[in-house]
Amino acid sequence: MLNSIQVIPIEYYLVLSSVLFSIGVLGVMIRRNAIVVLMCIELMLNAVNLLLVAFSTYLGDGHGQVFVFFIMVVAAAEATIGLSVLVLIYRNTKGVDIHQLDQLKH
Repeated sequence: MLNSIQVIPIEYYLVLSSVLFSIGVLGVMIRRNAIVVLMCIELMLNAVNLLLVAFSTYLGDGHGQVFVFFIMVVAAAEATIGLSVLVLIYRNTKGVDIHQLDQLKH
């Protein structure tokens, strides 16, 4: 029974990654809360990671998984810097609405 391993087709990964990336893009374009925008950016990065791992497994090559490691490092740095900037913005404006950032110019 364990001999017949079902392999998920690559098309399923493509569709799932496309849906996740699209949700992330819509979230960045529509939402006004900076924390939600950062989460949507993380969602887009994870959609790319999923696609890289799927293609890496499909092709039998490990290069895609190495790229995933570097994208995860960049995502961690982006989250750290982004959240620290949000803390500073919250201290100055008492909110995290990205449309209030125009007030920081004055």
